[in-house]
Amino acid sequence: MKNRIEAIKQQIDVFELNSADKLEAFRLQFLVRKGSIAELFNQLKELSPVDRPEYGQRLNQLKKFAESTYEEAEKKLDVLASGKGKQHRDLTLPGRRQYTGSEHPVQQVLGDMKQIFKAMGFTIATGPELELDSYNFDKLNFPSNHPARDMQDTFFITKNGKDDDLLLRTHTSPVQIRVMLDEKPPIRVICPGKVYRNEAISARSYCVFHQLEGLYIDKQVSFADLKATIYSFAKQMFGSDVQLRFRPSFFPFTEPSAEVDVTCYLCGGKGCRVCKQSGWLEILGCGMVHPNVLRNCSIDPDEYSGFAFGMGVDRTALLRYKIDDIRLLFENDVRMLEQFSR
Repeated sequence: MKNRIEAIKQQIDVFELNSADKLEAFRLQFLVRKGSIAELFNQLKELSPVDRPEYGQRLNQLKKFAESTYEEAEKKLDVLASGKGKQHRDLTLPGRRQYTGSEHPVQQVLGDMKQIFKAMGFTIATGPELELDSYNFDKLNFPSNHPARDMQDTFFITKNGKDDDLLLRTHTSPVQIRVMLDEKPPIRVICPGKVYRNEAISARSYCVFHQLEGLYIDKQVSFADLKATIYSFAKQMFGSDVQLRFRPSFFPFTEPSAEVDVTCYLCGGKGCRVCKQSGWLEILGCGMVHPNVLRNCSIDPDEYSGFAFGMGVDRTALLRYKIDDIRLLFENDVRMLEQFSR
């Protein structure tokens, strides 16, 4: 028994473990259940009870020696395979390009818009994209026959003609309602998020888009405060030489209401397919919060007034980066997106 143990130890010492095949051969010869070391363990029962403890200890030492030799050789082969060893390197191989991700242009624009309004004192509020009919329409003073309540314009989840109907929100104004119900004036908040409208997809519109709305409620808030806020935002967002145009408009939740346009960035005001030959592009709608909306949120319109505005983040991204098709923002074409890495 002693001579056989010494012989196996010498075999392990001289065994060349310089490849995966030889490593596997070493395992099969010494470490498996039918290997040479296991056979010696099976022969222990043939020894006298006096000799068994001594040779059992020697066999355990032999087994540990074989296992440690195997593990060390395996680690060395792994290091060589991973390229960290001292093997030859082919310097003629071309370099590997490192691809890095970048923030989506819509998220870049949204981040800049948030920073501008936060500097003006606005806080940020968010809400659910699956909304109740009462928050999306009723409390915002939408009449029962308004076209936005029709399934051709809105993605309804349930349609029973009741306040608890579920729908994909058509604007982030329901977030304003939730804020007014939960907080007391003064309120100064912006509400960014995704909205959904059942519209035909074209170069200027999409069925899913990003919107940012703002709300300011306090005592003696006027339309002049609204215009000053919009002008300040536009100059910081589009440059100090930006030209704006306020047009009278109508929204159920504001009175008076206006739409704000900027000169078309592609044609310079001459008219093209993006601006529909008008020379102007609408960037947002705004107005003074309707008294009925204030009452629906338990705010006294005789004591408080306020203004609200809403703009499409995607359209603002088109203006900033001079992109002529909004669909490019949703196609996830890496060739287009990698142009906006900062």
